Amino acid sequence: MKISKFYIVVLLITVPFCVFSQANNGFTSHDLFRIKEVTSAVLSPDGKYVGYTIKIPRPFNETPGKNFIELSILNLNTGISKTLVSSDKTLHSVYWTPDSKKITYIADKDGEKITQVYTLDVFSDSIEQITNSNSSIESYSWNPDGSSIAYIATDEDTGRNKLIEKGFNAEVYEEDIPHKTLYIYHIDTKSTTKLSNGITVYNASWNPDGKLLAALVSEKNLVDYSYIFSKIQIINPETREVNILVNTPGKLGEMKWSPDGKHIAFISGVDIYDPVAGSVYVADVPNNKDFTQLINYSKDLYGSVTDLAWKDSNTLIYSADESVNTTLTMRSIDSDDKTVLIEGGLVFRNFDYANGVISLIGNTSISPDELYTLNIENKKITKQTSLNPWIDGKKLAKQEKLSYISRDGLTIEGVLIYPLGYRKGQLYPLIVYIHGGPEACEKNGWVTSYGQWGQIAASRGYFVLMPNYRGSSGRGVAFSKMDQGDMGGKDFNDVLDGMDYLVSNGMVDKTRIGIGGGSYGGYFAAWGATKHTERFAAAVVFVGISDNVSKRYTTDIPFESYFSHWTFWTHENYELVFDRSPVKYAPSGKTPTLILHGKEDTRVHPSQALELHRSLKLHGKAPVRLIWYPGEGHGNQKNPARLDYSLRTMEWFDYYLKSTKPKNEMPARYLDYGVDIN
Repeated sequence: MKISKFYIVVLLITVPFCVFSQANNGFTSHDLFRIKEVTSAVLSPDGKYVGYTIKIPRPFNETPGKNFIELSILNLNTGISKTLVSSDKTLHSVYWTPDSKKITYIADKDGEKITQVYTLDVFSDSIEQITNSNSSIESYSWNPDGSSIAYIATDEDTGRNKLIEKGFNAEVYEEDIPHKTLYIYHIDTKSTTKLSNGITVYNASWNPDGKLLAALVSEKNLVDYSYIFSKIQIINPETREVNILVNTPGKLGEMKWSPDGKHIAFISGVDIYDPVAGSVYVADVPNNKDFTQLINYSKDLYGSVTDLAWKDSNTLIYSADESVNTTLTMRSIDSDDKTVLIEGGLVFRNFDYANGVISLIGNTSISPDELYTLNIENKKITKQTSLNPWIDGKKLAKQEKLSYISRDGLTIEGVLIYPLGYRKGQLYPLIVYIHGGPEACEKNGWVTSYGQWGQIAASRGYFVLMPNYRGSSGRGVAFSKMDQGDMGGKDFNDVLDGMDYLVSNGMVDKTRIGIGGGSYGGYFAAWGATKHTERFAAAVVFVGISDNVSKRYTTDIPFESYFSHWTFWTHENYELVFDRSPVKYAPSGKTPTLILHGKEDTRVHPSQALELHRSLKLHGKAPVRLIWYPGEGHGNQKNPARLDYSLRTMEWFDYYLKSTKPKNEMPARYLDYGVDIN
């Protein structure tokens, strides 16, 4: 068999580094696609069972598509789990019927395109399709009396579809998007009532007596409206009376009815300029107070609330990101009494509560997401699943919380992973991973995925720095606002100061530092490769911003960008917006830059990748390469594209930070993926 020239080059470049990872039995890119993870968990109302889903990686020798999903049930009395549904690609939104006898979920049937609500009797395993919607159901809520289901489905314009079939496919931008509509399906009569009209409903939930619905709505079905302009409405299905709960500003998160139906607790930003929906408020139902009159029950929290539940009608439970940890707190709404249930060690975002038990999906620095339960009386945490025992045989590098002082005296925190086999006194290459948002934060849990190099890089001899620079969530409202109007300014200094901290401590070789990330992390990578090119020997820019002027006019979240980040429009300070654009500094670029972008990205338009590639290729002084991912958006969803990203980006860092290859050249264009595709 004839071996092509480029294939030989790939082997020469990649094999030495792959051998290093395999020889030390460290984590590899291919190991990512062996990981099984719990993706959702919900308690039965009686607190005796947990229904949970597991993501099973889709093999590369199958047609590209979604990962497989298994639905299982755990008996908390016996500790025995039972798989109910396996290898389903569409199953999601798992709940229970109010009587705790059936588990319910959304899925399609035998490959049909429309998804419906199904019930599965946990004792007989019999499956029944409940709804018969004309379009796919996206979410639903059971009436507590079991008589009906409130569900949301996107309206379909059948007349428009017929025109498209005949070739009349002209699109009216941002006006062709149908609303998400609220319906009620009546179980006994098998009839459906359309409850909303002319607005978009994102989610809805019944109050405890099944008479009212709380719904999160906006005027348009646009991403920006879901972020910034949503409101909570109280709907009476019988009278059709609709009232706004409270005139909330800006971003909204979860909302939950109190058990007595007299209150709704919700997560919100403190004002329209708050980048994070991370504070807890409680409103009476009906409500006669302005938002500014409501109590912020997390006002003194040095963190960001992520989820909430009611223990009883006077007691809230909420989870929060606090620095690189996750906490779970129980507090009274009538006093300042608080009880911390989880102080750290386990990283999670959402949880469910029923009858004294909490279920959650948690991870640690050495374990991906598993199912855990917590008894709130004795605070005992039990790990209920162990899906990846093979990881115990892998050597994982040391990982810890890192704190350092930025140049203006602000304490910056993040996560640091050491090279596997680290020896004190030896200098190592460094990869700086930048999270997106910027309203997000890295936590000291499992930080290895297709888009996070984590243990993969550590096994190849790298330090990995993951800083929570100013503007990140997890440290209160004031911290998350510190970068507003100053994108790429002091927030990027926080990154540079973290690098200098490691260099000054004799850990990192300052000539072998790479930077990479996605979205805002991609922006920082491009910013590092241009404005601060002297600091970085390699850069990986994934779905990143290169020109803030054009980005703000092509993104699907212009209002979110304005309120949460810039606080002024481009025309009000054009010079600053362009000054914070990597393309302005492309002629100075000396950093080899790999650009990767989904061709269907609406958040950061693919033109951003094209601008950076063209400017660096025309005017820069280092190699540059652009990789398109057809069919992918703001992040890769299919496993082939994810494996390509992981392998290709590690190869880029290896080539410029570790190899002796000529730095004015590039790795081979094509990869040997090392997987079975037959």
